[in-house]
Amino acid sequence: MTILTLTTLLAGAVPATAAESIRLRRDGHWLYLERSDLPGGPIQINYLEAYCRAGSTDADWVKHTVIRHTNELVAASADGRELRMKDTLTDGLVVEHTITAGTDEVTFELVAHNPTAARSEAHWAQPCVRLGPFTGFPGNGPRGDLNDYLPKCFLFLKPEGDPAGAPVLTRMPTPVWELKARYIPGQVWAGPGVPRNDVNPRPLNPQTPANGLIGCFSADESMLFATAWEPYQELFQGVIRCVHSDFRLGGLKPGETRRIRGKIYVMKNDVDALLRRYEADFPDRAR
Repeated sequence: MTILTLTTLLAGAVPATAAESIRLRRDGHWLYLERSDLPGGPIQINYLEAYCRAGSTDADWVKHTVIRHTNELVAASADGRELRMKDTLTDGLVVEHTITAGTDEVTFELVAHNPTAARSEAHWAQPCVRLGPFTGFPGNGPRGDLNDYLPKCFLFLKPEGDPAGAPVLTRMPTPVWELKARYIPGQVWAGPGVPRNDVNPRPLNPQTPANGLIGCFSADESMLFATAWEPYQELFQGVIRCVHSDFRLGGLKPGETRRIRGKIYVMKNDVDALLRRYEADFPDRAR
């Protein structure tokens, strides 16, 4: 037995082939992304953690912000490449989800429809991606130093003093970092044009992201994870070693239908390639 073979066996990992796809698995309210070479094992997503009302920045999360919903798994392909689900909110809003996996990305296509006679209270929603194991830190729960993974996390900001400049990958904590809010820790960046009274009740950063991407690097920095939604409400570095790109609903009027699109990238650490893919997937936002 060669040393290489022994090392592979001890690591308990099977190298992914070029054609291996991410596989989707649903378990309760959890969505798992599985592929044999993912650092730390499957990526766990609370999908969806919450649908949220406006006026949330300094409001009680349970009493005011969260709108309860039920989730139905409509269909799941045998190869783990596609899931279809339906959420029904207590205010009557219906959101249909089609989730499709590729080799190094996952695509989310949502159709939100308000069949009621009243405007929906849902202004935004949050998928919570747990990334402790991916970044090399233990577990996905609220234990230990919840900021230990911060140096692995990033978003894109404009160059200081150059609002027309190209997006700059900025690791966390960013040079401007807020510490006070109704709930701590964490950090929130409101999306362009989003009322600053309508975001997560965690420390609100005064800067506006250069684009809709937020992500992190794997423990050995060989891979990166990133996610983006359009339209998006906020980017959020959370409190369970998680990151969020939280999508915007905007309070659908009676009879209104809205389409929302999201992406997850799990790829080789190539930031330029990530930006090119984001610009191709979200051309209106990338301009």
